[in-house]
Amino acid sequence: MPGIVGLISQRPAQECEGIVKTMTATMKHERFYVSSTYFVPELGIYAGSVAHEHSFAAGHAFFNEARDVALVISGECFFDPRVGIEIRQNGHRMDEPNGTRIVHLYEEQGEKAFENLNGLVSGLLIDKRQGKAFLFNDRYAVERIYYSEQADGFYFASEAKALLRVLPDSRSFDEDGVAQYLAFGCTLEERTLFHVIGMLPGASLWSFRNAKCQKRKYFSARNWESQAVLSPASFESRFQKCMKQILPRYFQSESRIGIALTGGLDTRMIMAALPETLRKPICYTFTGSVGLTLDDRLASRVAEACGLEHRLLRIGPDFLSDFADHADRTVYITDGCFGVCGSHELYLNRLARQLATMRLTGNYGSEVLRGVSTFKPLGISSALLSEEINRLVRRHIREFAPSQAHPTTFAAFRNVPLNLFGSLAAGRSQVGFRSPYLDNELVELAYQAPQSLRRSQRPGLSFVKNNSETLSKIPTDKGYASDSSGLAQLVRRLFSRVTFKIDYFYNEGFSRRLSVFDRVFRQFVSRIGVVGLHKYLRYGSWFRRELSDYLNDSILNASMRQSPFWSASVLEHMVTEHIKGRKNYVMEVNAVLTLEAIERLLFRDMPRGTRDLEYSHTEDSRKEAPLSR
Repeated sequence: MPGIVGLISQRPAQECEGIVKTMTATMKHERFYVSSTYFVPELGIYAGSVAHEHSFAAGHAFFNEARDVALVISGECFFDPRVGIEIRQNGHRMDEPNGTRIVHLYEEQGEKAFENLNGLVSGLLIDKRQGKAFLFNDRYAVERIYYSEQADGFYFASEAKALLRVLPDSRSFDEDGVAQYLAFGCTLEERTLFHVIGMLPGASLWSFRNAKCQKRKYFSARNWESQAVLSPASFESRFQKCMKQILPRYFQSESRIGIALTGGLDTRMIMAALPETLRKPICYTFTGSVGLTLDDRLASRVAEACGLEHRLLRIGPDFLSDFADHADRTVYITDGCFGVCGSHELYLNRLARQLATMRLTGNYGSEVLRGVSTFKPLGISSALLSEEINRLVRRHIREFAPSQAHPTTFAAFRNVPLNLFGSLAAGRSQVGFRSPYLDNELVELAYQAPQSLRRSQRPGLSFVKNNSETLSKIPTDKGYASDSSGLAQLVRRLFSRVTFKIDYFYNEGFSRRLSVFDRVFRQFVSRIGVVGLHKYLRYGSWFRRELSDYLNDSILNASMRQSPFWSASVLEHMVTEHIKGRKNYVMEVNAVLTLEAIERLLFRDMPRGTRDLEYSHTEDSRKEAPLSR
């Protein structure tokens, strides 16, 4: 995954440079990645970056004209045209790369410049004039930065594995982090899965001078929470203007843009207000090996109505035949943030890269605008877990209080960067990633939504209708459309909801208390023709059939190591019950296999033999080019 690494230390320069080069190489997972290093030994600052080739951050740092302010960056920043006025007035050009604009903005505004960053971005800005460096990330912390404060220096990286590679003492699990992962599928706040490794909170602006670190934040969600709530009419009016204004930013790219199109409302809004671009984007939809889902059908109609090419990107037979390698690679690249049941994300985004290197998606629209959330306790069987881990899991579940947070704060500052990060990390390893639904202007406006519109699709549907009458007549995957009577729309929505539930329970099974009915239910549903209408991912079924040998082999290996986190005998029993179709243990299987893979791949450097996992350590060094200071 593209990102940055660094070390701030008074150790000998040659040692620090070697450490940063090792960290940088650890993050070079693909042949289309390029990397660079930037060292300022007189300040004890050593940094590196990894990026997709031809992306704006590829292969270099950014400087001011005097080259006494430098920036190593990951991600992208989208500037409001008003922010550039001051820069232009002082003689700077605004047609330069985003990184250079950030440098100029810092020259003009000092530390206040970080408050004007809009986008998923992190970086290290070095001001030689002050002998000072600033480590920062976006206000949501979607551009992650892991760090470890050691006696000999401050280490940081966008991927935890870069720290694990050079800090052997960190190669063990943090028990609280594991308990949080088993409770929710992710760690919380600043905690990670790894010993002595933390995570920068969102909107961090940590400054370093003379080996001392001052920690502060340049933004707090409370700034947005204190806004006045708008009336329904005022909010809808402002929402229409805001969406129309921000969308063109996300189509400005030298690379071809691919729109990850679904049948949902959030990509429909993007399609309804497509700006004019020099090169038409291409649309694609992820889907299963055979058949057509509702998303497939609706996305095709939407793309055709917009005059754009549409492709279906299918899971091929190699996904299951080579699943062990796909699973290991996913866990390795995402530092375990996405487990083995997320292996499809990396696989499908690799196909997407063949069409376009930049992916524009409707992700996070439903979370930010309508409060949709899957962030809740997983309900992993307590019988599987050790007594101590069970105690910690219960404690973290008790302390988890989403209802006490502002709904938009919970969505943008917790759900997206914590619960949904794994999917983003896997996808971004293959393609650039953009979503207008984390634009600062739109998120700020979401805080002003009246209660009646906080979970409503009305503002989005109105936006589609106001910008494209044609698209408003195509129903969404939830059954909404503007051209039908209330009764017709109600029937469509009911059909969508019922068939979605049927599809879900067919693939995932009932809860353990009702699992005795699973087999009868599947036999009945398989005859009525709705299986696969919504879901193309079938891990529950795959683990029973195509992946049963993989599951047995992997679990037996994991069990033999007698992990302190779970009971081997209970785990083996669960695997048997799942494969025989008597109960559903997908969540337990995913958690166990993921933690086992983390321990094996990241702590003991033992891949399953896939060449890709060894790529970062064998890559031709010609793409590693230190930069002059």
